[in-house]
Amino acid sequence: MRLYVFGAGSHGRELAWLAREIHGPSLEVVFLVDDERYVTDPVHGDPVRLLTDDIEPRGQYVVALGDAVLRRQAASACERAGLTAATLVHPRVERSERVDIGPGSVIAAGSVLTTDITIGRHVHVNIGCTISHDAVLGDFATLAPGVKLAGNVSIGSGAFLGIGASVIDGRTGDPLVIGADAVVAAGACVTGPVAPRTLVAGVPAVQKR
Repeated sequence: MRLYVFGAGSHGRELAWLAREIHGPSLEVVFLVDDERYVTDPVHGDPVRLLTDDIEPRGQYVVALGDAVLRRQAASACERAGLTAATLVHPRVERSERVDIGPGSVIAAGSVLTTDITIGRHVHVNIGCTISHDAVLGDFATLAPGVKLAGNVSIGSGAFLGIGASVIDGRTGDPLVIGADAVVAAGACVTGPVAPRTLVAGVPAVQKR
């Protein structure tokens, strides 16, 4: 089996490891980039190629870019090239059968997902995150390592939660909402709704811009 990983940087190396934890050491990994400037020698023995090079028809890919805007662009480019989004869930993830994970999403080692959780397309849940009941994560959202989401929380498309951020419970039928493309700073504690395209920080988190 071959997996194309868009992005040959540090996150790409992590996703290559994660994929081999799932599929075994024989998995063939090919890193993809979209500019000749980023073509390098093999990374940990895996080749780095331009997306415009010959690629396997209907091959599978994941995007190893932390920025949601760039991840959207890369996913669109991979789809135009005829690739299909893979979903990677590390074997050491604990989750119930009532967790729905969209194509292209990545759930890293040590994360715990309880029940009635919906995760959209190309979401990145990094190492050691916890997501409690009745949570929704929109497409291209990102949870940095150690993020903790309590129950009844809705994360908007493209939102980014920094390392160690936490979000308290919403209410049944009235979730605590973090808006699309919002940024929650590392270590922040979110105790109320966050407007789209704003930055919040602190304990409790307050809007900074």
